[in-house]
Amino acid sequence: MQDKLKVVVIGGGAAGFFAAISCKANHPDADVTLYEKSDKLLAKVKISGGGRCNVTHACFSNAELAKYYPRGGKQLKKAFAQFTTTDTVNWFEIRGVKLKTEEDNRMFPVTDNSQTVINCLLQEINKYGVVVEMHKPILAIEKETEGFKLTLRDDKVVNADKVIIASGGSPKKEGFEWLEKLGHTIEPPVPSLFTFNMPGEPVKSLMGVSVTSVTARVVGTKLKSEGPLLITHWGMSGPAILKLSAWGAKILNELDYKFAVQINWLGEMNEDKAREILSLEREAHPKRIVGNSEAFNLPNRLYMFLLSKLDISPDITLEEMGKKNMNRLLNTLLNDEYKVEGKTTFKEEFVTCGGVSLTNVNMDTMQSKVCPGLYFAGEVLDIDGVTGGFNFQAAWTTGFIAGKLAITN
Repeated sequence: MQDKLKVVVIGGGAAGFFAAISCKANHPDADVTLYEKSDKLLAKVKISGGGRCNVTHACFSNAELAKYYPRGGKQLKKAFAQFTTTDTVNWFEIRGVKLKTEEDNRMFPVTDNSQTVINCLLQEINKYGVVVEMHKPILAIEKETEGFKLTLRDDKVVNADKVIIASGGSPKKEGFEWLEKLGHTIEPPVPSLFTFNMPGEPVKSLMGVSVTSVTARVVGTKLKSEGPLLITHWGMSGPAILKLSAWGAKILNELDYKFAVQINWLGEMNEDKAREILSLEREAHPKRIVGNSEAFNLPNRLYMFLLSKLDISPDITLEEMGKKNMNRLLNTLLNDEYKVEGKTTFKEEFVTCGGVSLTNVNMDTMQSKVCPGLYFAGEVLDIDGVTGGFNFQAAWTTGFIAGKLAITN
């Protein structure tokens, strides 16, 4: 009688868990063991979305969904045909984790607690009898005639027929050396999804102020994004900035994170429209003081800051403001500039651009093209999405496929 097929999953995050569960669910006779190097399982799931876990995004068109990935979107489009956002929602809801959609289309458990998602994944991995080994880093992996030899601490060796690597991203290329030794091409990792530090900008005094919709551009490049913006004690954050950092990950790295960002505080409004709105208000309410202007509905603290920046008194009337000051105000509202000097990443929640090149991976199966029997899932691949649940969706999708097809391919 043939021994059970042995599958090793490396990495105890979202992709690793989903791969292990998928493997065991589709191949109940397989012997599946998950190895995690640290003392924490599902660490990013725990802290994601401020501890609520942004499970996925309510985008149910695969073609549209793929557009949210600065790297890997084209290849993921094929993968989404096997497991997409609808499948994610159904998977969790069947297991008692009901999801809700927020105004920006991010999806969270109705409990607003990431532990709900963690408990579900732990329950499934236990139900299927997946063995979980913690504090067990894989130090080396070798391809043998039949299967693989994995080296742990103290020269302990584990053999496996198939291996699924879901070890996550690494801030340095050295973190991928063990995969490079197997013949894989590594795209150098650089940070993605980070906030802009503005040490010399007084705008930081507005910490906590948020604007519903702005357009942000990196001066001297074609980088542009829209969305909410949050002013922090470091500088600027929020979806508009995070999206800009994701799409511009490589360019901003080359600039050493020193550049100017231009903000249109009125979203996508152009000068003609803004001028018309302000002129109409001035005609209708000439005695209204500038500080009480209702033309653009900006947060009061921000509006007062911009007036102060231009040395325009908030106590003069709209008719007293004059054409020159009106032009200056419009220019600042539409083309405000700030100097960025550095970035802040989200510690454990960091996302990297880079990893195992997708040219080395069959995206229909997640199997390595250069090392048959080896599969990939999650952020170890050169795939990253913008903020909003997209990185978890990539983890669920690639994990599901790798687990399901690790034995049949």
